Amino acid sequence: MRIIALAFLAGTVLVQRSAALDGVVAAAALGLVAALGLRLALVLAWSRGSAARAGRWIPIALAALGALAAGAGWAAWRAEVRLSDELAGTLDGVELQLRGRVAGLPRASGSGWRFDFEVEPDTPGVPGLVQLAWRPERTVVEAKLDAEADSASPLPLAMPRPGERWALTVRLWRPHGFANPSGFDYEAWLLERGVRATGSVRGTGRLLDELPATWMQHVHRVRATVRERMLAALPEGEQAGLLVALAVGDQQGIDAGQWEIFRRTGVAHLVSISGLHVALVAMFCGGLAGAAWRRLPALVLRVPAQRARALGGLAGATAYALLAGMGVPVLRAWLMLLVGALALIARRRIAPSRVLAVALLVVLVVDPWAVLSAGFWLSFGAVAVILAVLGGRVAPSTGWQGALRVQLAISFALVPLLLAQFQAVPLLSPLANLVAIPLVSFVVTPLVLLAIPWPTPALLVPADVAAGWMMDFLAPLAALEMAMVERAAPPPWLFGCALAAVAILLLPRATPGRLAAPALLAGLLFWQPARPQEGGFRAWVLDVGQGLAVHVQTRTHDLLYDSGPPFGSESDAGERVVLPWLRAAGVRRLDRLVLSHPDSDHVGGAASVLAGLPVDRVMAGQAVQARERAQWAARLAQGREPEDCARVPAWERDGVRFEILHPAPTPARASSEAAAGAGASPHDNDASCVLRVAGAAGALLLAGDIGTAAEAKLIARQPPASLSAAVVVSAHHGSRSSSSPAFVDATLPQHTVHSAGNRNSFGHPHPEVWARWAEAGARNWRTDAQGAIRIEFAADAEEGVHASAEREQQPRYWHGR
Repeated sequence: MRIIALAFLAGTVLVQRSAALDGVVAAAALGLVAALGLRLALVLAWSRGSAARAGRWIPIALAALGALAAGAGWAAWRAEVRLSDELAGTLDGVELQLRGRVAGLPRASGSGWRFDFEVEPDTPGVPGLVQLAWRPERTVVEAKLDAEADSASPLPLAMPRPGERWALTVRLWRPHGFANPSGFDYEAWLLERGVRATGSVRGTGRLLDELPATWMQHVHRVRATVRERMLAALPEGEQAGLLVALAVGDQQGIDAGQWEIFRRTGVAHLVSISGLHVALVAMFCGGLAGAAWRRLPALVLRVPAQRARALGGLAGATAYALLAGMGVPVLRAWLMLLVGALALIARRRIAPSRVLAVALLVVLVVDPWAVLSAGFWLSFGAVAVILAVLGGRVAPSTGWQGALRVQLAISFALVPLLLAQFQAVPLLSPLANLVAIPLVSFVVTPLVLLAIPWPTPALLVPADVAAGWMMDFLAPLAALEMAMVERAAPPPWLFGCALAAVAILLLPRATPGRLAAPALLAGLLFWQPARPQEGGFRAWVLDVGQGLAVHVQTRTHDLLYDSGPPFGSESDAGERVVLPWLRAAGVRRLDRLVLSHPDSDHVGGAASVLAGLPVDRVMAGQAVQARERAQWAARLAQGREPEDCARVPAWERDGVRFEILHPAPTPARASSEAAAGAGASPHDNDASCVLRVAGAAGALLLAGDIGTAAEAKLIARQPPASLSAAVVVSAHHGSRSSSSPAFVDATLPQHTVHSAGNRNSFGHPHPEVWARWAEAGARNWRTDAQGAIRIEFAADAEEGVHASAEREQQPRYWHGR
C-alpha cells in the first residue's frame, strides 16, 4: 500500500508539472493496461513454476507502475474536466448579466468585498464558479419576495451574505496571475479551488432571495453569523481577528504585522485551521463521547467504547471542518482523520504508516491539485516524521520528553521543505512552538470553540488575553535577527539529497551513514546560486502588473530599479513579488535602489522593499530637493533622504558600468527645482531617471516613463555610442507617447521588454510602438503574456545576450486556460 500510494503521488506530480495534457490520459491508460497485463502474465507463469526465481520485486514493480499510470490518468482526466468549465473567449472582458448565489464567506477588500459566486446555468460560456470584486458606494436593493420593499430608494449596501441570490452586472476575465521565478502561482490556486473566471461587479445589483438554497450555503451563512457575533462580543479585543480565524477559518482580521511574527517564529500553522486543530477537536469530542458511553453499560455491551469514541471524534471534527468552510487545507486534514477513524471503527489493526498511505491516496483522489500546495507537503511530512520518531522504538519517549523530541524532529526534518517552498527557516520555531502550542491548543482554542454557540465576553475575553500573552512572547523572538535564516531556493538535486539526509538521520542511531548526512544538510544551507562572472551581468524584468521592477545583478553587486505598483490598500509588489524573488535568488542586501520617479506604479512597493531588506544607497529622481518630495522620499527611505540620481556620478562594479543618462545635472535644473519647491509636479514623467548598465556583451537601458520630449533631449545630449543598447526596457510600458522613431533608431536593441499589466486600460504596449521596435530588428517581449523576462549578458562579448521568459521556461497546462 505504501509503495502504491507513493507511485500514485508520483503520477499526480508528473501531471501537475506538465506543460500540456495532450495524450496524457491515453498514455496513462495504456500504461495501466500494460501493467495489469504483465501482472496477469506473471501470475500465470508463477502458477506454472517458470517464474519462481524472479522474486517478489517484479509484482511490486508492476503494481507501482500501475499506480503511477493510474495517478497520472486520474489527475489528467480531472484537469480536463475542470478546464472544460471555462469562460468563452468571446465573453472575456464583456459586460454580462448574471444570476447566482454568494458562495463561501465574503471578505473585505479595500473599500469593497471579494467573494465567490455560483453562477446559474442560464448563460452559455460562463463557468459555474467565479470570483468577483465589488466596490459599491450606494446601490439599489430590490427584494422581490418583499412586496413592501421600496426599490426606488437608494440604500447603503451591506456586505453580501453567503447564500444570497443576486442579479449582477459583471465583467469577467479568464484567470491570470503573475509569473515570476519562485513566485506564487495565482492561476494554479484558482484552479485548485474550482474558480474558472475572475471579474468585478459593475453598477448596481438586485437582491433576489435572502435565503440559502443548499446545505453548504446554510453552513456558510452560519459561519458569517458566528463571525459577526464574535466580533460584536469583542469590539475592543486586540486579537479578535485571530480568534475568528480559529473559529471559522476567516483570516482577514489578522494584520500583516502579526503574520510577519508568525512567519519568523514558525507558528503560522497555529492560526490557520489545519490538522492540529481538527485533531484537537476530534480528541476533545471523542473523549467526551467515550466518557459518556462508559456510563451506560447497555450501550457498551452493544458497541465498544473505543468505536463510540472514534465516532464521536469524527462527528466533532466533521462539524468543525464544515464550520471552517471545508477549504482545501481543512479537507485534507479531515480526510486523513477520516481514514484513521474508519480503521478504528472497523477494528482493523493497521500500521500507522499504512493509514497515512491510505489517507494520501484519498486526498489525491479527491484533490489532485493538492500537490501544488506547500501545506500538503508540510502536513504529510510532519505526520511521517512523527511516525518515524515514535514508531519502532524499544522504549519510546513519553511525556514532555516525547513532546520535545517530536517538536525538535519536526523542526529539523522540515528544513528542506521550508527552504524549497519559502526560502526561509525559523530557527526559534522549537522554542516558540513549545509555548504557543499548549497555549493555543489547551486554552485559546477550547474557549473559542465554546464561544461558537455562545459568543459571550465571559469566554472571548479570556481567550483574547491568552492570545495576547502568546503574541507578547512571540514578538520579541521575531524581532531577533537570529529568528530566521533565509537562503536561496535549492536546485532539485540538492533538495533530493537533503531529503535523503533527513530520512537517514531519523533512522536508529546504529544506521550506517548517519554521520555523513549532516554534510548534505550543510550543503543545502550554504548553497548559493551562481552569479555572473566578471564583466557580465544578469537582469530580471519582473512581472508586477502595470508597473516596473527590474533586478540587475553582477558578480558582487545587486541593484533594483523601481519597485512595482501598490495592490490596493492591502499589499504591494514589493511585498508580494520583489521580496520573494530576491530571497529566492539568494539576495540578502541591495547595494542600490533606484526610484525613477514618484509615480505609484514605479515606487508603490519601495516601502516594503526597504523594510524587508537592507539597502545601502537609495537614489530617486524628479525634484528630490523640493520640500514635499524630500519629505516623501525621507519617509520612504526610513529617515534617510535619497540621493538625487541626476547628481550621482557613474560607477563601476565587477567590470560593469552603471550610468545615469537623464536628467542632466545642470545648475539651472537645480535652481529651478529649488525655486519650484512644493509646486513641482509629482507626475513629470520626463524627469525619470534613465539608467544604462553596460558590460562586455552589451548594454541594458532602463528608461523609466520618459516621453518623446525627454527622448529628444537625451539624443541631443548623449553621443550615439552611449545610447546604443542590446536590450531596452521600453519607456512608459510601451506607451504611444514614448519610443519615438528617433529614439528607436538611436538605441537599435536586439530585445525590447514591455512591462505592462494584463488587460491594462491604457492599451500598453501600443501596437504602433510594438511594430516600431520590431521593424528596427528587436524582438519584443511583454511581461503580461510571458511573465518575468530574464536577460543574460555574458562576460564574453562573443557569447552575446540571451533572453528568456518565465512562462516559456516553466510552462504549465493551466496557463492561459
